[in-house]
Amino acid sequence: MTGAAAGTATGTAQVPGPLVAPGPDLTAEEVQRYSRHLLLPQIGRGGQRRLKAARVLVVGAGGLGSPVLLYLAAAGVGTIGVVDDDTVEVSNLQRQVVHGSADVGRAKVDSAREAVRGVNPLVDVVVHPGRLGPHDASAVLAGYDLVVDGSDNFPTRYLVDDACAALGIPCVWGAVLRFGGQVSVSWAARGPRYRDLFPRPPAPGDAPSCEEAGVLGAVCGAVGSVMAAEAVKLVTGAGTPLLGRLLVLDALAMTWRSLAVAADPARAAAPEPAAPEPAACAVEAVGEVPEVGAAELARLLAERAAGRRELLLLDVRSPAEREIVAIPGAVGIPLQRLLSGEALAEVPEDVDVVLHCKSGARSAQALAALRAAGRRRGRHLRGGVLAWVDEVDPSLPRY
Repeated sequence: MTGAAAGTATGTAQVPGPLVAPGPDLTAEEVQRYSRHLLLPQIGRGGQRRLKAARVLVVGAGGLGSPVLLYLAAAGVGTIGVVDDDTVEVSNLQRQVVHGSADVGRAKVDSAREAVRGVNPLVDVVVHPGRLGPHDASAVLAGYDLVVDGSDNFPTRYLVDDACAALGIPCVWGAVLRFGGQVSVSWAARGPRYRDLFPRPPAPGDAPSCEEAGVLGAVCGAVGSVMAAEAVKLVTGAGTPLLGRLLVLDALAMTWRSLAVAADPARAAAPEPAAPEPAACAVEAVGEVPEVGAAELARLLAERAAGRRELLLLDVRSPAEREIVAIPGAVGIPLQRLLSGEALAEVPEDVDVVLHCKSGARSAQALAALRAAGRRRGRHLRGGVLAWVDEVDPSLPRY
């Protein structure tokens, strides 16, 4: 989840009318299925026909995308697109309720399509396997009336915001972390955008992901449900959408706050920044620093245990992650202490060092920082502790 809003000035958002023109009249089956919507004066038969004609793209079939997909399907959105490049893992099931235990190992887009069709066979589901990039984002988004962004990384979030602004279509976005969440609507033609709240992505390591910091599964459901409600409102013209407002959830205190936001004049006057390639920072970092494989690390640790080698194994994950699974003999120093230089004195210059994290991205950042500080006797574990589990000790848990 991103940080607090950049400002709380009164917004200048315009309340739009219905986003989508009504489609064909409802069948008897549709009238029965959507009868509770038809009883709502703000939606009614006309609004339900708009939902039937609507084309909505959901970016991400994870924690936020799951409730969004299920509620949009139940609401009768005629065409739902889903973008995701991942496969279902056991650790996803705590919050990604569109997938089940039997889906582990399947592509998320396939699992999500099956679940959506199970909820409502009248919905047309279009899958877009793969991660959106600058080369195809505009082409994919152009086929839809509305985008709901439940992505879990900053490059994709900024890319989607830029593409929606260029195409003139609205984007409902949400973010979650630990016990908190945020929801808003980005629509350049009607009010402030995501870039008005957060002009540029945080530096690598400054904002932890759910993979590093955790998230309460029910928070995904709460925030995702609001995102789905905003999508329905935009399509039908019901109520007042979250244009020019940021809705903030604190589930520990169980409070919702609504913060007014406004377009940033400085951003509007400046050239549009180029959208970053997804995962570029992590890929570049891995390519710049030397690696060691899990099997080789096991051999090095065996030599250390036999007294034939000096080696310092550093785990740069959080203490909570280390409690889940750890490589025997590793010393914990969290990433931020290494990036800030605070823990530099704890890393000897005359001993070989191997750093590791969960999958390799954070340890690559940490090693790059050590090398910049003059420490040259270091490598990091390719694939992180997950590679260790897969290749060395499968009895250990994955997360």
